[in-house]
Amino acid sequence: MSGKDRQKQLAREHYERQTQRRAEREARTKRNAIIGTSVAVVVVVGGVIAATTLLGGGGTSSATTASENPSAPASPAETDTGANPAAFDPATGTCGYVPDTKGGAAKDVGLPPAKVDTTPKTMTLKTNRGDIVIEVSAEKTPCTVNSFAFLASKKYFNGSKCHRLGSEQFPVLQCGDPLAKADGKNETDGQGGPGYRFVNENLEGAKYTRGVVAMANSGPDTNGSQFFIVYGDAQLPPDYTPFGTVTKGLEIIDRVNQAGVITPGPDGTGAPKETVEIKDVTMSGKS
Repeated sequence: MSGKDRQKQLAREHYERQTQRRAEREARTKRNAIIGTSVAVVVVVGGVIAATTLLGGGGTSSATTASENPSAPASPAETDTGANPAAFDPATGTCGYVPDTKGGAAKDVGLPPAKVDTTPKTMTLKTNRGDIVIEVSAEKTPCTVNSFAFLASKKYFNGSKCHRLGSEQFPVLQCGDPLAKADGKNETDGQGGPGYRFVNENLEGAKYTRGVVAMANSGPDTNGSQFFIVYGDAQLPPDYTPFGTVTKGLEIIDRVNQAGVITPGPDGTGAPKETVEIKDVTMSGKS
């Protein structure tokens, strides 16, 4: 084989390797659609949004973040930064929340109590555009609802802005980052959280249809304070804890959606033009 033929062969092999790697990446992308805290890369594939999160950085939108991580109140998990969060234990009625070990942007209000109340509840988001009422499932998602009740009692969400509005293919409004500016300019929007994380719950057969409220995350058991409200039908894998359903106020999000986003990203999502600011969150027994 001449030197020129050898060069052609090497070039062809290099091209084939590149093609194979590209096909493998596309296959992985189609399998992974993540509503993240710390979204690093967003790719649109065949109308399906694939948002790959930077797991090493934690949080909600890019590099480092403390957006979702639980901690175990009054237990060794509070000081064991390498501990994993514990699922709800029916025998003791407790959940294990563990501190965020990633560091990053956090609004620290402490750790939720381990003891959980599983009675039915209603969560109300009082926003600048009206009330959004959510029936939450404390029975199916005790650790999640317990965390929201704790954060609400600490006024954690007061003054926070929903930082990400979806698109036709990705119909969600994402909220819960207490540090987000939601102005279309702040690159750290989506990185904020409470500095603790907790387990995924209620994933079996999870569907993200209109009115469903679910947790955003950056991987398994990295839930914190960020959540999303579905105003269409989102084609997502069962990776995000669905913990409630909107019973009043979904039309508010519809109106915000009609106004669109400030600066659309590659997936069409971005900060909403009509800002949604959470004034207060209350959790009450179901009436």
